[in-house]
Amino acid sequence: MTFPSFFPGATPVVRLIEAFHRLPGIGPKTAQRLTYYLIRTSPEEARALAEAILGVKERIRFCSICQNMTEADPCSLCGDASRDRTTLCVVEEPLDALALERTRYYRGLYHVLHGAISPLNNVGPEDLKVAELLERLKGGQVREVVLATNPNLEGEATAMYLHRLVAPLGVRVTRLARGLPSGGDLEYADEVTLTRALEGRQDMR
Repeated sequence: MTFPSFFPGATPVVRLIEAFHRLPGIGPKTAQRLTYYLIRTSPEEARALAEAILGVKERIRFCSICQNMTEADPCSLCGDASRDRTTLCVVEEPLDALALERTRYYRGLYHVLHGAISPLNNVGPEDLKVAELLERLKGGQVREVVLATNPNLEGEATAMYLHRLVAPLGVRVTRLARGLPSGGDLEYADEVTLTRALEGRQDMR
C-alpha cells in the first residue's frame, strides 16, 4: 500500500508507516498513528524502542530442543532437571507455552510448532517444526504427547495430523479438554480455564 506524502521530505515518515503496516494486525490508520506518536516522542524513548527491536533480533534464537524462543540454548525449561521429561506439550506458538506456564499446573516439557496447518494460507506440515518433534520422540523417554493446538479449524487439523503420526509410535496422545472456547487462541485464555483444560485432557481417538 502506498501512502501519500503530506509535506516535502517526508520519505522517512512514509517508510516508517509502510514498515508498521507490514506488521500483522496493523492497518494503515494504526500505522500512521504509531508513526506520528514516534515523531512526537522524545529521542530517548525512540532510541529505547529501536534498541529493544535490535536486541530481540540479535539475542533471541530458537531452542535447539523445543524450538521455543530463548537467549540461551537450550532454553531454561529444557535445561530444568525438575521438569517431567515423560510428558511433552505441543503448542503452536511460544506465547501459548507462556500461557500454559502461567497456570503453574503443567510441569512437563514443550514443543513449539511455530504455526498450524492452513491450506488457505499455504502452510503445510513441512512449514512447521514437525520433523523436530518426531526426532524428539525417537528416544523413547516421552510417554505422553499433549496436543495443545488452538481450538479452531487450523488447530484441529494440525492436532489430527500429529495424532496420525505420533500414535503409531506407542506414545499416549491427549488433547486439551473442551473448556476452551471454540475458535479462540490459547494465549488469550485465562489461567483457570487452561488449568481445567489440562486436568481434563482426553485421549485422542
